[in-house]
Formats: sequence, structure tokens, C-alpha cells
Amino acid sequence: MTENLPALALAAVPGRRKKTLDLAREIEDRGFAGIYCASFGDGLGLCEALAFATERIPIGTAIVNMYSRHASEYAQTSSLIQELSGGRFHFGVGVSHDAMNRRLGVTTGKPLADTRAFVEAFRGTPRAGELPPIVLAALRKKMIALSGEIGDGVVFANVARSHVPDSLMALPEDKRNDPAFFVGDMIPTCISDDREAAAAVNRKTLTMYLNLPNYRNYWKEVGYLEEMQAVEKALEAKEYDRLPELMTDRWLADVSLFGPVSEVREGVEAWFDAGVRTPILVPSSAVGNQMKAFEELFAAFS
Repeated sequence: MTENLPALALAAVPGRRKKTLDLAREIEDRGFAGIYCASFGDGLGLCEALAFATERIPIGTAIVNMYSRHASEYAQTSSLIQELSGGRFHFGVGVSHDAMNRRLGVTTGKPLADTRAFVEAFRGTPRAGELPPIVLAALRKKMIALSGEIGDGVVFANVARSHVPDSLMALPEDKRNDPAFFVGDMIPTCISDDREAAAAVNRKTLTMYLNLPNYRNYWKEVGYLEEMQAVEKALEAKEYDRLPELMTDRWLADVSLFGPVSEVREGVEAWFDAGVRTPILVPSSAVGNQMKAFEELFAAFS
């Protein structure tokens, strides 16, 4: 068994929200390193429920969109969750993506300046109570450096494991060496003895991210220039059905986990070795829904 257990990502799917809390209790009982909630299904609201449903396990958002609510409102809710959870909450926040923000009718500003202003307003909210650690979403080095300057941690998603050590060099030395500074990564994960079926699931999961210019630019920067150029040609030609074949095995193995139990467990160890203190597995199944994916994860790390 993996010596250090990873954290797990959890979403409150409509119609299964009470079962999701039961699932969270099982995650805690099995000794996983944390539960982190994405924006889907109101991750902040789920964290508030987790503050009551669980007792010991760290919880957090990974992430909420800083443009969706005012910083002071986030501060009030985050302080509430921090108090109710007994200090177990990490508030993960980021600028999200311009395409998603436009769908919300929100204008994305300058990410670095807006993040700095948000953190200042968040921490400056009067009468909020004790605030949780603030963890900044990042991909590239300027935002990573900012997280080290003004944040209490950094959380990635779908980054290249091979490039993590270089990325973390953007942090100040004291933060790189401080175990209390949160370093997490959301990692698409599919466990199956049918390795190709598992890979196909992760390719489907990651298709959305290929449409986001900031992700493509990041992947170009870390060694996948040819792959991303091919993806951009396919997108320009509206040949969307070609995207899965353009996600090379080399790229997919660097940004996600898939295959038999032994391969996934070895991959988790490799993420720890790369410098990610809290790998956050985002489970999918080749043969079922979210609940089936968790069954497979529990069996893999039992």
C-alpha cells in the first residue's frame, strides 16, 4: 500500500447529496489525506456540510471562482466553515477561465492584480472571525510566486508531473521548505486493468481543458509544444473528434493517473516525490459513475 494516502476530490451531484456526505465519512474513516471540492455543485456549500459531517479530515475548496462572489462574502462564509470545522478548512480560490467567466457575464481582469486585490479584501473583511488559510490556484510561475508571497498555499490542476519541481522553484525558499505551506494538485484518475479504457476516460475528462488557451500555453511551456499545436489546428478546423488521438500517451501519463492499481499507486508516490504535498485524486470509472469510481479507489488503497 502507498505509505502516504492522497486526498480525494468530491462533488455534490444533485440527487445524491446525502449519499455524498456518507461517502465523505467513509473517506475520513479510511484515512485519506483530505477532501477537496471543486466549484461544480457548489463546492463551498459542500464544505460547510462537510464541517458537520466529518470530524478530523482536512477539507477545502479547489477551487472557487473569485469573480463569482464578493471577497467579503467569501470571507464571512469561509470563516464560518473554519469555525464549524474546528480549523480544518482551506479556502482555495482562483480566477477560473475567461471562457467560463464570460458565460457567467463576468469580465476577467488582470489575474495577478485581481488576485492580489482579492486576497487583501478577503483578509481585510471586518468582523469576519478567524479566516482559514487561503490557497491560490496557479499554473505558471508568476501566479505560483504570488501564492508564495501572499498566500498560504498553491493548488494546481492537470499540471505536468515532470515539470512540478521546476514550477515549485518559483516559490520563496522558506515556503518550499515549510510543510505547512499547502501544495496540492487535482489529478484526473481512472483505475482499471483495461489500461486503454482508463486512458480513454481521462482523455474525455481532459478534453474541456484543451479548449482553454491558458492550459494550452502552459502545456506548450512544459514540453508539449507539438501536441498543443496539433490540438490548436484541430480546434481551428473544428475537428473536435480528433482531439482524443492528439492527446499522446506521454502527455496523458504526465498529467493524469490511469491503469491498474499498481500503476496508479506508483503514480501517487511519484507525485509526492515531485513535491506535491497533497495529491488530490479526481476519480472517474471506466465502468460506472462517481460512486463506482470511489469503490475502485477504496479497493486500491485499502
